[in-house]
Amino acid sequence: MSASPVAPLARGAGATSSAARVFALQEAFAQLQGSDQGVLDLATATGMPDSTVHRILQSGVPGGAIDQIRRGRYRPGPSLIKVAMHAMAHVPSAAAAQGILAELHERTGGAALLFALTPFGGLRRLCTDYAWGDMDPGELGIFAHPLVTHSRSLRTGASGRAILAHLPAPLQELVFREEVPEDAAPDAIRNNAALAATLVEIRRRGYAVAGEEVVPGWSSVAAPVMWGDVAVGSVVLAKPTGSMPADRAELIEHVCCTAGTLSEYSAAPAPVA
Repeated sequence: MSASPVAPLARGAGATSSAARVFALQEAFAQLQGSDQGVLDLATATGMPDSTVHRILQSGVPGGAIDQIRRGRYRPGPSLIKVAMHAMAHVPSAAAAQGILAELHERTGGAALLFALTPFGGLRRLCTDYAWGDMDPGELGIFAHPLVTHSRSLRTGASGRAILAHLPAPLQELVFREEVPEDAAPDAIRNNAALAATLVEIRRRGYAVAGEEVVPGWSSVAAPVMWGDVAVGSVVLAKPTGSMPADRAELIEHVCCTAGTLSEYSAAPAPVA
């Protein structure tokens, strides 16, 4: 798997060319492999002269937009984290997410959970909200060891693979290099070629399904929550395997509709105070 090249900048971009170059460089960091990049690699990816790339990078170092790791090697800096947190903090609001999940639970009778993608400490997913009505959390196993250890990996479970299928290739490569948790269920996908094929199918159909990979006795359906063309999380509907119908079309429709609603909240502009 390899990243798509960054589209080179068009020559003669006019008065906005300086800003366009900065944004193109930012996109190059997102698309290239590795934790840090060299000036020549960034110049090749963007189609800019290496002197221009070096000048932009150096201008971003004092304010923290760019980290200079060592001579000639750079990575996005901490000020960009603040920008990303500000962008994601309100999409959707906690109240909106809870209401949307509660509706999914009421329509399906299953446990509805929202997972968010977090890159800190490695790409992981964390459960940030849920709705399961009168269901017993102990019976669900939501706080059990398997959910903590298995579900955080994007390789395992429907909710993880629904996110992984829509991540940029360099981030997928990071996950492909991870080991599957040793005590993961026997039907967990351990072969990278099989995993890659599964991700293609998930992207094609728009959802993922899984058996008892994470919590024994429970099966799930998940769909990605998208912001643009990147998954920022996933919605998962879990049911006891014995209660999961053979024909899941209706459940899949509800899950995809819920994920679509949350994606619309992500895409909508924040209200003006």
